[in-house]
Amino acid sequence: MPLTADQVQAILRDCGSLLEGHFLLTSGRHSNRFILLAQALQHPAQAERLCRALAEPFQGQAVETVIGPAVGGIILAFEVARALGARGIFAEKTAEGRMALRRGFALRRGERVLVVEDAVSTGGSVSQVIELVRAAGALALGVSVIADRTGGKLKLGLPLHTLLALDIASWNAEECPLCRAGVPLARPKD
Repeated sequence: MPLTADQVQAILRDCGSLLEGHFLLTSGRHSNRFILLAQALQHPAQAERLCRALAEPFQGQAVETVIGPAVGGIILAFEVARALGARGIFAEKTAEGRMALRRGFALRRGERVLVVEDAVSTGGSVSQVIELVRAAGALALGVSVIADRTGGKLKLGLPLHTLLALDIASWNAEECPLCRAGVPLARPKD
């Protein structure tokens, strides 16, 4: 039985993944809410439940490889791959800030690939992974994410499956009301 958005939110809340305050996002933007999915993914039973739900819409699509951007996508790629009977790999940022396959990972022409991510705000890392898959000549079948911070507004040009869509505000540093109010900025991934 698929997980509902309410069940996903309850899992994340119980694991301490839903935070409130003043946060610096990976994109450089600021927000008053943060989803720290590593807190949920440290619990194998919860990680397995979430990843099975990420895999469900792609059952029967002959997924050969599941790939996620490091660091958030490493556990997800492994667990979703296990649920789909595929292999799980990850892409890493280069010194120039672009995603690349390293550690001997490779994709072949025509390989059927699912992209996974823990949370998306702008979709920057996921878009780079999709470009990487396509540059290798592999077929990107879709994207599956636990949390979409755009409330469903994100467009990636592929089928997008999200377990939880939250419309969470974010601002450029110059426009951030929390900065203007003097609220200290936190880097939750540190």
